[in-house]
Amino acid sequence: MPSLRVEALQMSDKVKRCKDRFKGVKELPTLASYGILSASESSHEREVCPVCRGDYKRCRLEICPYLRGVRELLREIRSSRTVFGSSPPSALIGSWGYPKVLAGPLVPPIQADTSLFDQPARWLEIPLNDLLAMRVSLIRGKRPTKVVDARRPDRVLEVMQEIAMAERPLDVELELEKEPLISPSFHVRASPTGPSAPMRKALIAENPSVPKPVERIVSDFDLKASEAVYELYRSGLSDQYIVRLLSIGLLGQKRWRKLVPTEWSITAVDDQLGRRLRSEARQNPWINEVRIYTGYKHFNRITVLLLPGPWMFEVFEVWHKAAGLKLYHDSELPGDVDRYPENVGGAYHALRLPILEHLSRERRQASAIVVAEIYEGWIPLGVWRFREICRAALASPPQRFDDLNEALQALRRLIDLPIEVIFRQSRVLRFHLEQTRLPNFIEIL
Repeated sequence: MPSLRVEALQMSDKVKRCKDRFKGVKELPTLASYGILSASESSHEREVCPVCRGDYKRCRLEICPYLRGVRELLREIRSSRTVFGSSPPSALIGSWGYPKVLAGPLVPPIQADTSLFDQPARWLEIPLNDLLAMRVSLIRGKRPTKVVDARRPDRVLEVMQEIAMAERPLDVELELEKEPLISPSFHVRASPTGPSAPMRKALIAENPSVPKPVERIVSDFDLKASEAVYELYRSGLSDQYIVRLLSIGLLGQKRWRKLVPTEWSITAVDDQLGRRLRSEARQNPWINEVRIYTGYKHFNRITVLLLPGPWMFEVFEVWHKAAGLKLYHDSELPGDVDRYPENVGGAYHALRLPILEHLSRERRQASAIVVAEIYEGWIPLGVWRFREICRAALASPPQRFDDLNEALQALRRLIDLPIEVIFRQSRVLRFHLEQTRLPNFIEIL
């Protein structure tokens, strides 16, 4: 059998024709499209608190292990209706009622370095229970706000925007209309938050520190939001920071700026950065070997198979439950028209971005198949874990193969999803088999 290096040079003209077809593909998703729930998000990912199982009438400070650390502080807030603490900084824009949403800052009732509270890149090494306890200690002040108010913000919204621009924690005081309602919120893509209450006003007790690239781009009212996102990313800012700025309505041309629900912003940033890096990757030469990367954390395993060839991407999202496994699948191939991944949803873009980042650093392109497996024990904390586990996996040394059969045999041993499922359903694998014509591949089944 010829080596993969030789096969890569001998691929048929079909690949070249498919690459040319990309030139006519429109890449203009609407903002609302990022709010669509996929099949996976509608069933498995919209999970509830593992203690009270969503019956928040039974949620009590005395019994909740995640609120235990802030129990006394929350009692003080109930009596004073004032929260004073160090915002990570962070804010949450809801989606219910869009285009009039509930917006407000997130403030824990403590004064300390709380930057960890809103930095998913550092969460992989934190035990799940501690991570959830940290997130539900964030008090959410909320205020009905029209999304278009971002263009002409009142003083309360201005304060929220100043908080979002800060690069370090800053002291914030929230004056609440009522005592906080203890109903921790679990979201499909965003991380959970703690008790919430209507907010009268918010005050910043210190001057926020804002990076110069942020000041420049936020004050540029002619720069499109997609360009702003990419410039901030190239300036070295974290995707979480960019999500915050987009969500609070600080990016884009002046007449189009608006508040964007946080969950939508997460997927929008992942998608827009992915599109830009994908366009760059398509100009690069292919990798010359098959690689497998794998990573496991927080009851999630991410396994990445990279193949020499034009850019393609495919995700198998597998939920391992006591009753059996549930599978969701989306893909993109040369010639496909861009569409929202209706089965996998936000996880699709969260997994695609790290792979494109990795290929960008190598100045290469490849075809990628990702198997994302979620096991019993996972607590719903958002899609960040897909992104960060995938990044960690790609930062580790891969298994390398010159032979596709050997790689697939190794993949069989690494995942709990039967390899036969991938063989039957994978569009990327089928594409490569048609090009390389490996009839003996069937021997692995």
